[in-house]
Amino acid sequence: MTEALVNLSDHIDPTEHLRRAAESVVGPVFTEGNTLDVLRNGDEIFPAMLDAIAQAQRSIEFVTFVYWTGPIARQFANSLTERARAGVRVRVLLDGFGSRPMDPALVEQLKEAGAEVEVFRPLARLKFWETDHRTHRKILICDDEVGFTGGVGIASEWQGNARSPDEWRDTHFRIKGPAVRGLKAAFLADWRDTGHAIDAHDISVPTPDVDGNVLLGVVDGSAHIGFNPAERLMEGVIAAAQRSILIQSPYFNPSDGLIDLLVDARNRGVEIDVLIPGPHIDKRVSRVVAADRSDHLLDAGVRMWEYQPTMMHVKAIIVDNAAAVVGSVNFNRRSVEKDEEVALVAIDQGIAAELTAHFREDLRKSNPVKAPADLIGTFGKLVAPALRLVQREF
Repeated sequence: MTEALVNLSDHIDPTEHLRRAAESVVGPVFTEGNTLDVLRNGDEIFPAMLDAIAQAQRSIEFVTFVYWTGPIARQFANSLTERARAGVRVRVLLDGFGSRPMDPALVEQLKEAGAEVEVFRPLARLKFWETDHRTHRKILICDDEVGFTGGVGIASEWQGNARSPDEWRDTHFRIKGPAVRGLKAAFLADWRDTGHAIDAHDISVPTPDVDGNVLLGVVDGSAHIGFNPAERLMEGVIAAAQRSILIQSPYFNPSDGLIDLLVDARNRGVEIDVLIPGPHIDKRVSRVVAADRSDHLLDAGVRMWEYQPTMMHVKAIIVDNAAAVVGSVNFNRRSVEKDEEVALVAIDQGIAAELTAHFREDLRKSNPVKAPADLIGTFGKLVAPALRLVQREF
C-alpha cells in the first residue's frame, strides 16, 4: 500500500502533494494571497522589525523567548516605548526563563510609557510543575497587517551578518496578508496564559488584505502530551518527500518517530542533508545530544554537516524544492513536547528556492560529519548515556 501511494504521488504536482500532506496532519491552515520575505541575519532582520514598529499606528503585539542585553535590546525597548507614548496599544510578553538577562529598567520604562508587559510563567510561581513549559515563540505583529517570526532573539548575539563568532547566523520572516491572523492567534494563546481575557479589539480586527501570491499556513505549535501540531507538520512533509529534504536546526534531537521517517525517506531514494552548529554552538550539551541521535541517520546515508564560522540558529526544513517549514520550532524534543512554538509552512517554489540557495551557501562554510564521534568527543562519550535519560530536556 505504501509503495502504491508513493507511485501515485509521482503524478501529482509536488506543491499540491505537499499541501495535501500538511493539511492531512494539521488541518486546513493555509491562506492564499500572502507575501513572505526572507530576512537573513541581524543586518536585515532588525531594521525591518524596527521599521514596522516605528510605522505602527494602532497596535503592536510582541512575544519573545530571548530578550537579553546589548544595544539592540535597548533599541527595541526605546522603539516600543516611543509607540506606547504615542498612544499605540503595545503588548509585550516575555518568557520567564529566556528573558532573565533583560535589564529590569527597560521593563519599567515600557510600563511607564503605557505598554502592557507580562511575563510568561515566571520561575517563582505556585504552579511549579509548569516552570519547565516555556513559550519559545518569536512573534511581532504591527497594526494586524505585518508580522514577523523565525529564530531571532533580541540580543547582541544576533546583530551583524554572521561574519565572526560574535555574530550569529539566523533567518527571520516578514509576513503580510491573511496569514498574519494566524500569528495573532498564536500570540493570544500565550497572552491568555498570563490571565488576560480576549477583548473586543482582538476579535473585531478585519482580515489583512491580500498582499501577494504565497500559499502560507500558520501552525500553532502549542505543546501537548503525546501530540503537537508542529511535530505532526514535520512528520507530514517528511513522509511526503520524494526527492530532497534539507534540514537546518541549532538543536538537533529528533524523536524516534522522526528518525524513522527520515530513514524511510532515504530508503525510497530521497536525498537528505542536515546542517547543525559546529564548534561555536552555545550549548555544548546539545552537540552531544545531536551526535547521540545521528547513528541511524548516518548509517542510512543521511548527510550531516557542521557550520563553522559562528553559532548557526536557523530553523528550516525544505522539501522537494517546493515547500518550506520555518518559524521558531527546533528539530528537537523540547520544541514539540515542552514549549509553545509557531511554525510557518510555505508551499511556494520561489521561497523554497531562496532558502535552498541560503542553505547551499551555508554548506560551503561547513564540515561534513562522518561519524557521531566527529561531534561527540571525549566529553560526549562520558555524558551521552546520562543524557539519554533526559532527552526531552533538549
